[in-house]
Amino acid sequence: MVHHRPKPDDRSDNVEKLQDMVQNTIENIEKAEETMQFASPEEREKIAEKNKRREEAIAAMRAEIKDEAAARENGYR
Repeated sequence: MVHHRPKPDDRSDNVEKLQDMVQNTIENIEKAEETMQFASPEEREKIAEKNKRREEAIAAMRAEIKDEAAARENGYR
């Protein structure tokens, strides 16, 4: 029987990954807003709702970035 060991938790690049995710989400919001001018009223409403959820996700990611940066400074204790 083979015993697999879980990989150690590598949090060394979490801040950078989260920053990339924030940037990608911002770009998605901008692209969605550009397409709104060609969308029907129903589609505009859906895009607006999705962008609102994206803004909430960005806020959560930024909070996580702060937590990860603090953990990095404290040596991930």
